[in-house]
Amino acid sequence: MIGGGQGAFIGAVHRHAAALDGLYELVAGAFSSNPDTSRASGQLLGLRPERVYGSYEELIRREKELPADERVQVLSIVTPNHLHFGPAKLALENGFHVILDKPMTFSLAEAKELQAVAEASTARFCLTHTYTGYPMVKEARQLVASGALGAIRKAYVEYPQGWLSTFEEGSANKQAAWRTDPSRSGVAGAMGDIGTHAFNLLEYVTGLSVTQLCADINTVVPGRQLDDDGAVLLRLSGGASGVLVATQVAAGEENNLRLRVYGEQGGLEWQQADANTLLVKWLDRPTEIRRAGTGYVSSFARHNARTPAGHPEGYLEAFANLYRNFALTLQADLAGTTAPPEALDYPGIAEGVRGMAFIENVIASGRSEQKWTEFTI
Repeated sequence: MIGGGQGAFIGAVHRHAAALDGLYELVAGAFSSNPDTSRASGQLLGLRPERVYGSYEELIRREKELPADERVQVLSIVTPNHLHFGPAKLALENGFHVILDKPMTFSLAEAKELQAVAEASTARFCLTHTYTGYPMVKEARQLVASGALGAIRKAYVEYPQGWLSTFEEGSANKQAAWRTDPSRSGVAGAMGDIGTHAFNLLEYVTGLSVTQLCADINTVVPGRQLDDDGAVLLRLSGGASGVLVATQVAAGEENNLRLRVYGEQGGLEWQQADANTLLVKWLDRPTEIRRAGTGYVSSFARHNARTPAGHPEGYLEAFANLYRNFALTLQADLAGTTAPPEALDYPGIAEGVRGMAFIENVIASGRSEQKWTEFTI
C-alpha cells in the first residue's frame, strides 16, 4: 500500500476490502510521505520493519530487487489526488499491478499519459469506483443491457452530502482540508470528489456515453476555494438525456446516492441507502422489487453477493468486490486461463480517463457562457 497511514480514512477501507475474501495479504507499504509516520503505521499493521518504506520510490525499487516469488504483486495507491500519478506510473512501468483510488489523477493530461503507460505495461489496472461493485447495480446494468427496458431515454443521478455545509477546512478536519485545496484536489471540489462517482455510475449502468453537457457549478460556503455544489444537464449517445446533481452542502444528508434510468418500456431505481433493492417499473404492469442474494437475479449480481437474501451487504462489500474481481482476474492470468466475465467486470483505465475528462469538461462548462459544450477527451 502507498498512502493510507495513521489518520487516513480511505486506507483502512481499502485494507478491509482487500482482506474480506482472503485473497490478498498486506506485506509492504510506504504509508506516508513522512518516513517516521510510515514506519509507525507499518508497525501498527504488524508488518516487518524491512518491508516498510519511507517513500513510494524506495518501495518500488527495493521490492523489484526481491525474488519474483517474494516481492509484492499488487500496489494499492490510496493517496490524495495529486499523489496518484507518480506512484501509479512508476508501478506500471516496473510491472506491478495497480489498484488506484479515484479520481485517477490530478488532471486529464496526467490521465492520458497514465493510460499510455498502462497500455504499454504487462501489468493490470483497477480503479476503485466503489458503487459499481454493488450487486444490484450489476443487476441494473444487466437489465439495461438485455434490452428489457427498450432504448434508454432518460437518466437521473444525484449524490447529495452535507458534511461540508460549514467551513470544515478551517478546522482540523484533514479530509476537508485536502479535498477543498486546489493544489491537492485539482480543479474541482464536489464534482471531482463525488460528481465523478455519479458520472461513472450513470455511464456504467446505462452503457451510454456523455457527449455534451451544460453545467451550473457553485461555491456556496464563504471562503471555500473549490466548488461544493453543482448540477449538470447531459446529452448521451443514442439520443438519451440526463441530469446529474452533486452537492456537499445539503445539510442533513449523508451519502444519499440515487440513480434512476428510464427506457421505452420501463425504468429502474437504485439508491445506496437501500442498496440490496432494485426497483423495476414497467409501462404496462406492476412495479417489481428485486432483491440481492435471490435466485432470480443475473449471474453478475449473484457473483457479487456473499450472503443470502435479507442479510444486508453494503459499502465495504461493494469495495471488496472490486478487489476480489481484480484478484480473480490476476489468478486466471497466472494460470494461463481467462477469467469469467463476472470477474472481469471492474473499472479500469478507460473509466479513469473519462472521469478526469468529466471533471475538466464540467468545470469548463460551468465557467462558460455557452449553453452546451462538447464532452472532449
